[in-house]
Amino acid sequence: MKAAIITASARASAGVYEDKSGEILKAGLISLGYEVTGVTIVPDDVRRISAELESAIAAKIDLVVTTGGTGVSPTDVTPEATAAHIEKLLPGIPEALRAYSREKVPTADLSRGLAGTHGTTLIINLPGSPGAVRDGLVIIERLAGHIHEQLRGKDHG
Repeated sequence: MKAAIITASARASAGVYEDKSGEILKAGLISLGYEVTGVTIVPDDVRRISAELESAIAAKIDLVVTTGGTGVSPTDVTPEATAAHIEKLLPGIPEALRAYSREKVPTADLSRGLAGTHGTTLIINLPGSPGAVRDGLVIIERLAGHIHEQLRGKDHG
């Protein structure tokens, strides 16, 4: 299974600070058995994020995880960039993440991240903090394997 990571951050893309969340996500996905094709860092820009999603979908990547840009600030646009690429929305994934995270970080409920599928690609938006990425990896571990099986036509039985 191949995975791609897209970090949406103006500061990380400009080299102002290190993309810790993307690296935590990469290590976590590798530990879950994914072959991570790369971590791409782009500014908070709908067109740039969308282009990276299009590229991953065209490459038939099994899992695309974004980190960053899911909050309510004017520059948080990852859900808007993602929405156009989702064929089947999976609202339970962001709901599970918020439920899992809210006791530790009450503002986790403010994440507007989306999850869904496009063909056989699973797309998940995670917040940009290292803690949120770690929590997101728990949810990915719980649900992604079953989703990948379903996307490949495995029977429910």
